Amino acid sequence: MKIAISKGSGSEKYENYGKWIKKADEEVECVDMSKLDKEEALKTLEECAGIVFTGGEDIEPSRYGKTVDFTEKHVETDPKRDELEFALVEKAEQLKMPILGICRGAQLLNVAFGGTLIVDVPSEYKTEQEHRALEKKDEKHQVEVMSGSILKKIAGTLEGEVNSAHHQAVDKLPQTLAAAAKAPDGIIEAFEWADAMGKPFMLAVQWHPERMENQESPMSLPIARHFLFEAESYDLLHKK
Repeated sequence: MKIAISKGSGSEKYENYGKWIKKADEEVECVDMSKLDKEEALKTLEECAGIVFTGGEDIEPSRYGKTVDFTEKHVETDPKRDELEFALVEKAEQLKMPILGICRGAQLLNVAFGGTLIVDVPSEYKTEQEHRALEKKDEKHQVEVMSGSILKKIAGTLEGEVNSAHHQAVDKLPQTLAAAAKAPDGIIEAFEWADAMGKPFMLAVQWHPERMENQESPMSLPIARHFLFEAESYDLLHKK
């Protein structure tokens, strides 16, 4: 079974995504979409059973209707990566395949489905909680998981500790999406379909489950395992 990873190479941090997926199932083949041009990546996605959108640079603010001073707001973008990944979201949605978004990947999905982002949490959102990774070390904080959410089903808990390494976050979700977890300061830490009836699996988390110290945490490997369960179901259905 092949799983697409939007960007899974270039540094140890990116390589962690594939390692995390393979820790959940060592037989899975991970395909790094960032090594392909757009047309080849879209074609290759048809051979996959699911896609993971990974962390990284900020989403171009103009994609969600904001104009900002990049220096003042500490924004760093990669337009070429945006172009590829927004096209991959559209293709994955057409294919009705399972989707998992992590950090930037969560922000990407929210924007792709019509939501907006907080451009810079430290300067725009009143909070005493540090969400950024300072001195190259992830912060940690608690999250409250929404009762009745798919995330609650996966994690088996209504609260837990996650790592944190982001300066942007979800601002507004479109009506098609609903928060699945929040930080103590109200920042949305995970979201999923508001109504999943008839839709493929989709979960987005703001933390980094692939590099949590305790990967057996309810907020880490159980997410990978459930995503692969959904991908396997998709794969079996499309092989018929």
